[in-house]
Amino acid sequence: MQDRLLAVKKVAFYTLGCKLNFSETSTLARLMEQQGFERVEFNQQPDIFIINTCSVTDNADKKCRKIVREAQKINPDGYVAILGCYAQLKPKEISEIPGVDAVLGAAEKFRLHELMPTFVKVPTGEPAQVFNSPIEEAIDYHAAYSLNDRTRTFLKVQDGCDYPCAYCTIPLARGKSRSDTIANVVQAAHDIAARGVKEIVLTGVNIGDFGLINGQREETFFDLVRALDEVEGIERFRISSIEPNLLTDEIIDFVAQSKRFVPHFHIPLQTGSNRVLALMRRRYKRELYVDRVQKIKELMPHACIGVDVIVGHPGETDVEFKETYLFLNELPISYLHIFTYSERPNTTALSIKPTVPGHVRAERSKMLHILSDKKRRAFYETQVGRSATVLFEEDVANGMMQGFTENYVRVVAKYDPLLINETLVVNLNGINAEGLMDVTEPEVVLETH
Repeated sequence: MQDRLLAVKKVAFYTLGCKLNFSETSTLARLMEQQGFERVEFNQQPDIFIINTCSVTDNADKKCRKIVREAQKINPDGYVAILGCYAQLKPKEISEIPGVDAVLGAAEKFRLHELMPTFVKVPTGEPAQVFNSPIEEAIDYHAAYSLNDRTRTFLKVQDGCDYPCAYCTIPLARGKSRSDTIANVVQAAHDIAARGVKEIVLTGVNIGDFGLINGQREETFFDLVRALDEVEGIERFRISSIEPNLLTDEIIDFVAQSKRFVPHFHIPLQTGSNRVLALMRRRYKRELYVDRVQKIKELMPHACIGVDVIVGHPGETDVEFKETYLFLNELPISYLHIFTYSERPNTTALSIKPTVPGHVRAERSKMLHILSDKKRRAFYETQVGRSATVLFEEDVANGMMQGFTENYVRVVAKYDPLLINETLVVNLNGINAEGLMDVTEPEVVLETH
């Protein structure tokens, strides 16, 4: 059986979850290719399926099971390996899913190419092989970045988290906060630039905590930002998400006058109620959040600001949800990412009472999704008539292509293959029926860099 697996050449990857997972999947795929495997699409009869999982919500767990079933339909004899956060948190549960052959935890996933020769196809009805160490052993930092999956590259700079938020399993799934060195990240950025990539998105679990190496504070995220701003060849750096208490004045000041960092911030809030923030064990109050948003808008009036919000957290009353709604409604933010609270094992939120009924969680989520649509449209309306720089992506449908401005306005234009992965100055003419910014008239190309 081992000889059969060693002869296998086709491997497919499927990624669930965050930008960090995408960067790690891409790196794992390159490692497999270096071992002689051919990476193919999921539906191209691969011999091995690698599923990189998320476990932020129950829905992510269900998606993992669905992907395993799809893999079995595509190739009933195919080998299925599960890795990622879900694999670290629930290895036994995953090992019993029909069709799964191997489960790799957080400390093992970057050894995938080494462990592959030891994999054995599991007979029907038997549990999968489990390679899963205690999360305390996930102490090594593994660099990663995505490549050729999208026009933009997701560059991992940090992993793990030391923030024990009441609702979150990420510290249990990824371990303690740890980082790459600035020298390594800068070298990776140079390597990415050499491949023709124009935009890098910095990603991690808690990137504002960048600089912890072997448990010691060696560098800071601000140090990293300043170093990356000098990297030639990359036209844009985008900060994926940063905690409000770690988004310092010096970072905001620097981005405002930066050569390469764009005016786009994604800042988790989770709730606009100070009492619920305390229940969640967040490390700031709403007043700090207001201060961060105001600081950004004072220096960068056209900056895009995205917000993470959780609805239905245990203890959240109707009054406190309305407090959150009004708080968000009054802030000059641009869009929301809304998460409906779901119970996660081994989290302190399980002990908080009363719980919020499911139908109430759903109604609150619906209200915030409507608010998000209004916020995004209002932000886009402030951009009409401006000139902006767009990076067009390989996102083409019905003869039209899409891209993002530096401040994260999604635009649409007539497809031109020469413009893919090019940054162009365009006029933002108006919002179309799909809620995208129309730049098809006048002629899209005003200036090419």
